Amino acid sequence: MAELTHFNEQGRAKMVDVTEKAVTHRTAVAAGEIHMAPETLEKIRAGTMKKGDVLAVAQVAGIQAAKHNWELIPMCHPLPLTGIDITFALSDEPCMVEISARVTCTGVTGVEMEALTAVSVAALTIYDMCKAVQKNMKITNIRLLKKSGGKSGDYNQIT
Repeated sequence: MAELTHFNEQGRAKMVDVTEKAVTHRTAVAAGEIHMAPETLEKIRAGTMKKGDVLAVAQVAGIQAAKHNWELIPMCHPLPLTGIDITFALSDEPCMVEISARVTCTGVTGVEMEALTAVSVAALTIYDMCKAVQKNMKITNIRLLKKSGGKSGDYNQIT
């Protein structure tokens, strides 16, 4: 197990100094799911939710979340993101929307948290847009699928 790096000599939280780290191209892909009733999914597909186009709003929310991740997660660095792509896959069995986020940058620290935050906020936005129709939707399985770049190397859960 790797040594914890976010604590100072007094055992208090600190933001890691990344000044000396090499600049590399960094990519992270995260995914998650929001499970719902068939009637809710059909309203999303048909664009008939009262609040508007659920997936369009969730896509913008996910992009904004990745850009503002450093303001939400205390020890994350602000990063000059170079790309954010949110995609959705609608499934009838099981009945859900799968959300995927791919985030890239050229920098000194990774973008895993930005991708995970994008997926989380996109899922929360779908919930918010649909809660008048269904309150018992379940957001599940938010996870990092892969990352590349940096000293720790590549990670790939997909293969």
